[in-house]
Amino acid sequence: MDPVHEYFFNINRRQMLKGVAAGGIGMFGGTALSQLFAADAAPTVPAATPHFTPKAKRVIYLYQEGAPSQLDTFDYKPNLQSMFGKELPPEIRGSQRLTGMTSKQNGLPIAPSIFPFQKYRNLQDGLWVSDLLKHTGAMAHELCVIKSMKTDQINHGPGVTFMQTGFQIPGRPSMGAWLSYGLGSANANLPAFVVMISQGRGQMQALFSHLWGAGFLPGEHQGVQFRAAANPVLFLNDPKGMTRNDRRKVLDMIAELNHRQAEQSGDPDVLARIAQYEMAYRMQTSVPELSDLKNEPESVLNMYGPDVRKPGSFAYNCLMARRMAERDVRFIQLYHRGWDHHGSVVKDLPLQCQDVDQAQAALLKDLRQRGLLDETLVLWGGEFGRTVYCQGELTPKQYGRDHHPRCFTVWMAGGGVKPGISYGETDDFSYNINSNPVTAHDLHATILHCLGIDHDRLTYRTQGLDLKLTGVEPSRVVKELLL
Repeated sequence: MDPVHEYFFNINRRQMLKGVAAGGIGMFGGTALSQLFAADAAPTVPAATPHFTPKAKRVIYLYQEGAPSQLDTFDYKPNLQSMFGKELPPEIRGSQRLTGMTSKQNGLPIAPSIFPFQKYRNLQDGLWVSDLLKHTGAMAHELCVIKSMKTDQINHGPGVTFMQTGFQIPGRPSMGAWLSYGLGSANANLPAFVVMISQGRGQMQALFSHLWGAGFLPGEHQGVQFRAAANPVLFLNDPKGMTRNDRRKVLDMIAELNHRQAEQSGDPDVLARIAQYEMAYRMQTSVPELSDLKNEPESVLNMYGPDVRKPGSFAYNCLMARRMAERDVRFIQLYHRGWDHHGSVVKDLPLQCQDVDQAQAALLKDLRQRGLLDETLVLWGGEFGRTVYCQGELTPKQYGRDHHPRCFTVWMAGGGVKPGISYGETDDFSYNINSNPVTAHDLHATILHCLGIDHDRLTYRTQGLDLKLTGVEPSRVVKELLL
């Protein structure tokens, strides 16, 4: 028996009770943790038991960092064309605070979208989508579009952090980490939570690792970032002169030292270190196979667009996301940067949409064709929306938009949500929500529900508190979105 197995079979009663008292073994902890320490595990590790039968087995989160303009993509407001340059009515703005970028400018002139929209078939009376996203619009029959998202965060740092972790201050576990902790891994040879980043062509905000971190959860639940390179993980090959057996012996020796330290200190970080070493060892085989596209049919590659062969592009990452979904990676997070369009909507937004449109539509088609979409929840959106009024100078051919937390649009597909619907409505200015508001915590609760988890019961005790992704304020599963 290898040292890792030996440690878990012979863990003494005192250490076990100490772990329980410290809150280290939470709702799913014992089951999920034991899955991670099998050096010679079977290809598929049974998941921990959910609270109820899930519709989705995994999530692909297409995060559009920087906040896409809902007015120029999905929230069609044709009546604004006659209001070009007019001042936003004070009663529409109300008492909302503005960012420092527009609070001192002379007036808030209305900037209608210059981009044409088309109505696409869905299961309701049709979905209006900008011509910048024609491929995505053609998938309207699969989309569950929420036009009434809202947040209290008005700046990027806390806004992105809130959407990813349920809290605006860094330090809490990300959604992917919560799912890894709650449901465990479904593939012993790949991480439960993988992150990939692509660079856009507009103004970009910084991305920090706390967005996919484990926070106060055990460290093995944090996201594993894949590099934008042909080899997405460094040091996949054994060093010169070292065989696979040699590396196994070294890891066994290190594991023996680490589990002795864990017995003495009871430090969960030591256990996380053992798990991460073992996962790195198994990834030496699984990652090269995952990233080898030679068996992908030319028709599939063409469906994702011309950038699909460029590691690090959004198209490449979408194809990799589908390949990970086939291999039961639990949470796949794609960040696409560059949506921060303060002064260059007309110039930069078409480039951003060109980056993502064909690839994300192809991902939905590909999942559907392979029978994976019904068990894969795909989520698309940013941290907040964009203002109807112009930031800076307004001309008929140029405008910018500031941050707008009061309403924005996200969409979901597959994984237990109703296809071909839109939910919620904004006012004539896409400034306030007229019906069916959805908070970030409501969205988180709904996503967890699709995966068979009651958001109020997925908790972890730390510093005397039972903390959860959806925080302490009331939040709801938006059942109107669910099949």
